[in-house]
Amino acid sequence: MLTRLTLTDFRNHADGTIEPGAGFVVLSGPNGAGKTNVLEAVSLLAPGRGLRRAALSDMAREGGAGGFGVAADLGDDVRIGTGTQAGAPERRIVRINGAGAAATALAEWLSVLWLTPAMDRLFVEPAGERRRFLDRMTLALNPAHATQATRYDAAMRQRNRLLAEEGSPDPDWLAALEARMVEHGLALGAARAECVAMLGDRIAALPATDFPRAALALEGWHGDAALFARELAAGRARDAAAGRALSGPHRADLIVTDRDRGMAAARCSTGEQKALLLGLVLAHAELVAERAGRRPILLLDEVAAHLDPGRRAALFARACGAGQVWLTGTEAALFSDIPGDATRYHVADGRIERV
Repeated sequence: MLTRLTLTDFRNHADGTIEPGAGFVVLSGPNGAGKTNVLEAVSLLAPGRGLRRAALSDMAREGGAGGFGVAADLGDDVRIGTGTQAGAPERRIVRINGAGAAATALAEWLSVLWLTPAMDRLFVEPAGERRRFLDRMTLALNPAHATQATRYDAAMRQRNRLLAEEGSPDPDWLAALEARMVEHGLALGAARAECVAMLGDRIAALPATDFPRAALALEGWHGDAALFARELAAGRARDAAAGRALSGPHRADLIVTDRDRGMAAARCSTGEQKALLLGLVLAHAELVAERAGRRPILLLDEVAAHLDPGRRAALFARACGAGQVWLTGTEAALFSDIPGDATRYHVADGRIERV
């Protein structure tokens, strides 16, 4: 868990320090005060582009020195951080205990999961949004997943560029790139499938609660290495015309159904979709704690305001003792029923004050 978070010239925060406890961390304050910015900073302590998927150059504070920094202490002997420097706004720097590291290495130290209002439409968005959601869940269980995804994407981009060149591309180079796609794509798909299977089994074993139980399935990827290799080789002309690879694990989709009603999540009401998603995130957090041997950090942005009192109480009860759970809301009263101790902060105009 995080024991100390330090922000420097990040978004609207010139500087800020939070020393959270082991349980709930509540950030309340008016709209636009910078609450979600704090959650975004925490999300950058994991591989990827953070909960907003924003450009790094957009994260540096206007009027600041030109870069930004986010650092965190994980107990007494581990310090991780990320940020940018002036003059290189899109070059991400990662340090672990003072030494430079790849962003993918962050997954070995911290698992961060989040739920934001922008994700409320996850089940009706294009498949790419659900793949990203699934990859974050998979990464929390399998830190090597980030490396496999990076290598697969790199090989696929190189193949796309080669196919786009005028004339006949070098068949040997194409075959080598396709072999890399098969190798890393197979690992990518297998890790996703394992995550879906484990999470599905865990949810199925849960009793019916205020949060509907999700049934999960993967579509669009067969997981067969030999078949994938043949598809890539036979589809070169097709992929060249399309400007992208039309076969592979990057085309997979996560299919979610309300297990108890047998209804596709996309057809559920907005409120039921929110509850289904929240139940899925909570079950995954519990699975990570069991399988990975460490509790993930949960970032729940403005979630309480969108739940009725019964489900809000159920959320607090279920998340209690589940690790570090960061919550934001415009009204501190929304969190008055949190059981046990909580670390509470008021955020206003880029200032973070303990209350």
